[in-house]
Amino acid sequence: MKIDVLTLFPAMFEGPLSESIIGKAIEGGRVSITCTNFRDYSENKHNSVDDYPFGGGAGMLLRAQPIVDALTDIDVQSPETKKRIVLLDPSGKTFNQELAEEFAEEEHIVFICGHYEGFDERIKQHVTDEVSIGDYVLTGGELGAMVMIDATVRLLPAVLGNEQSNKTDSFSTGLLEHPQYTRPRDFRGDVVPEVLFSGNHQKIADWQEKESLRKTWLRRPEMLEKITLSKKQQAWLAEILLEEKTDNQAQ
Repeated sequence: MKIDVLTLFPAMFEGPLSESIIGKAIEGGRVSITCTNFRDYSENKHNSVDDYPFGGGAGMLLRAQPIVDALTDIDVQSPETKKRIVLLDPSGKTFNQELAEEFAEEEHIVFICGHYEGFDERIKQHVTDEVSIGDYVLTGGELGAMVMIDATVRLLPAVLGNEQSNKTDSFSTGLLEHPQYTRPRDFRGDVVPEVLFSGNHQKIADWQEKESLRKTWLRRPEMLEKITLSKKQQAWLAEILLEEKTDNQAQ
């Protein structure tokens, strides 16, 4: 996979993108990431990339020319690949695991990081996606781009050490991930559930799935509205509701 990032602050990406899983993916040739300062494409004599909005209003807008010319240059450099061009925009659709999985199927993604008050609307004619990482405002799109790059790159083949990891992640199954434990078995009186030592793989898998369902119902119940529960899961959910009700009454 090839990733290009158009940003006014390419240095922001130097540390985070060279560490951990992404760094290993780059070293292993699974992904290449290039950051370009689109200020270098400005035709303005002062190299400015922003201007006042027509009709008035607070703040400055990024001009179309530097960004569109940077996109054109990327296209010239890699004419053979179809590109997913992602504009980081608070008004865009919210990024989620499903979209990360879509991005992971692409050969070439370009992220455009905004700044100032927003973009000249004509930039949007050149993008395929307008995406936000949440309902809050950041000073620029750089952190959002890093989030999306991380969530996408970890899904590429052979990037994670354990190929099962991304299949059991929270959100990948439609449920939050089940509780997990490591040594010691007894930590200051807090003991790991006995079923995990049973050696019975089916019982362990059932426990994990039921606890995923419990965690989702307790913390993110709206997620259950988006999936179809199996008969087994429906039965477990009924048990969970009864168990939680009993525990609350006991308290």
